[in-house]
Amino acid sequence: MSSSPEVKAAKPKKSVALSGVVAGNTALCTVGRTGNDLHYRGYDILDFADRAQFEEIAYLLVHEKLPTRAELDAYKKKLRGLRKLPKELKAALENIPRSAHPMDVMRTGVSVLGTLEPEKAAHSIAGARDIADRLMASMGSMLLYWHHFTHHGKRIEIETDDDSIGGHFLNLLHGKKPGEEWVRAMHTSLILYAEHEFNASTFACRVIAGTGSDPVQRALRRHRRPARPEARRRERVLLPGPVQIFRSK
Repeated sequence: MSSSPEVKAAKPKKSVALSGVVAGNTALCTVGRTGNDLHYRGYDILDFADRAQFEEIAYLLVHEKLPTRAELDAYKKKLRGLRKLPKELKAALENIPRSAHPMDVMRTGVSVLGTLEPEKAAHSIAGARDIADRLMASMGSMLLYWHHFTHHGKRIEIETDDDSIGGHFLNLLHGKKPGEEWVRAMHTSLILYAEHEFNASTFACRVIAGTGSDPVQRALRRHRRPARPEARRRERVLLPGPVQIFRSK
């Protein structure tokens, strides 16, 4: 009679920082629920990352549902109207050194914009959504206004008629209307990086928001680090071929 094979006890998972500690619940996003996956409000990103527009997913994350065609058109129109920058913000961006890290540029730009367009004391949900929309629409304008001024001595016009945030970004970067493939690549990339559950920047933002302080600048500071590897892997799989958005010099 053969003896049963000895069953070895599973090794406990190595603890890394706060792994295993419950930090909170979120309906926004889950990462790795069944492996190397990513879900936004219950939707698997593989179902729409290579087809949807980024503005559709932004609407889903901010407004808790996918938009109708009429809602998407109205939302994109709203975002197009939020791209402009106050002259005081442009002046501040012009004084940031050329050597600055792009995340530091955006963090500083958001801080200045917050003094020019301060948040109301009521902290309403509608007000928070308006702030999210304003930042989404204008951060590309901040970064590229600074880039062209500090690298080329040019004060660019940052309001364009591009239909999307990705198209607007590419237009400002290269000074011409982008091709459809490039815009599609931007939609996919922005969707993949839009939300990653409780990563470091989200956790920092949540802690600071819990004190009643302004969390956005600190969250941006936490983003000054390499992108999550699973997001980079998804981007390589889903992007339509070798699209070069930035040119290295």
